Amino acid sequence: MNKNKFNYRCTDCGKEYSGSETMYLCPICSKSNTEDQPPKGVLKTIYNYSEIKDRTSGFKELESNCFIELLPIKKLESLPKLKVGNTPLYKFEKLENKELSFELYCKDDSQNPTYSFKDRASNVVSAYAKEQGFETIVAASTGNAGSSLAGLCAAQGQKEIIMVPEAAPIAKLTQIIMYGATIVPVKGTYDDAFDLSLKATEEFGWYNRNTAYNPFTIEGKKTVSFEIFSQLNENIPDRVFVPVGDGVIISGVYKGFEDLLELGYIDKMPTIVMVQSEGSDNIVRNMDRESFEAKSSSTIADSISVDIPRNFNLAKQYIKKFKGEYITVTDNEILIASKKLSKNTGIFSEPAAATAFAGLLSYQKNNKIEDKSKNVVLLTGSGLKDLKAVNKLLDIPESVKPDTENLKKFFNKI
Repeated sequence: MNKNKFNYRCTDCGKEYSGSETMYLCPICSKSNTEDQPPKGVLKTIYNYSEIKDRTSGFKELESNCFIELLPIKKLESLPKLKVGNTPLYKFEKLENKELSFELYCKDDSQNPTYSFKDRASNVVSAYAKEQGFETIVAASTGNAGSSLAGLCAAQGQKEIIMVPEAAPIAKLTQIIMYGATIVPVKGTYDDAFDLSLKATEEFGWYNRNTAYNPFTIEGKKTVSFEIFSQLNENIPDRVFVPVGDGVIISGVYKGFEDLLELGYIDKMPTIVMVQSEGSDNIVRNMDRESFEAKSSSTIADSISVDIPRNFNLAKQYIKKFKGEYITVTDNEILIASKKLSKNTGIFSEPAAATAFAGLLSYQKNNKIEDKSKNVVLLTGSGLKDLKAVNKLLDIPESVKPDTENLKKFFNKI
């Protein structure tokens, strides 16, 4: 490790690069990348953990300084003014009025400024861009990453360009437009928008926020693991259920706990459960295949609908190394989970987030959750992001005349 705060390490060839310059992918491994395969050369941000241990007194000190020692930025003042992170971890003892034999915690990241987990990544990316003098940030998004970047850049006074597939939900596009970003609808899928954003980055010199391309998105997302550790009184959970599309959020969760392992604050990795929609299962389906085979995705959970998971290789590495678990759930199970989650906890999550809860319900149904174990469900976005998805769950009764007799008849019918 040199005098830089961090280095980049290629997750494929292992080569390290100086953190003194802006990098996206390993220049060696990325040469062989093709459009029909997950990219190689994703970079991991590596810190000098022994030095951090020597100059800090422990986890509490790191936390009191908002984990600046473990972020790729120079000062906290570079972060946007909006409050990102430190979202609540709620404990629930019952579901459907039945006592649970295990501990259930819901980490509600819909309480971030733009109502999604993606704010953690945009927060760090925005700060880094500010420190490095980039005037424009570009991102491809199905909605959440775009609205996140747009909102945090608005708070920073930065210029942002969001490229979205033309089928992105109107609620998310509304956010992007209201934050003042330049929105570019792209004919085709998220992958088409992603590829166009890379071409624009190269040609126009913009800073790119894309997940599984910009290594600092993982650095922002890993902060959720620090918070879970803190909120559980410096203990790790037994399981963390994570909704997965590109594989970046789950890699971020792993990276956060991996940092804690490197610093000696924990002695093992919690079991991370990757939950994918059955209609977009390109990571789960390829976990044990020798060569990656893509399948077109179609799921109600648009935020995790991905044909070519850009962070497949790193997510697979983490899951294999730390013996993670994985499961798929149907769209119907996701909708049921969304309704059950809202009804039992008061947390209304978008389908992508409810996917993680559907995974927990499946584990519960199949008696795969140990008694008294600690189980965290990562809820990554607000249900208000995609109201259209839950339309089929809505059963609005007919109106009544404004008198008590008709009101009695109304309640007799339900």
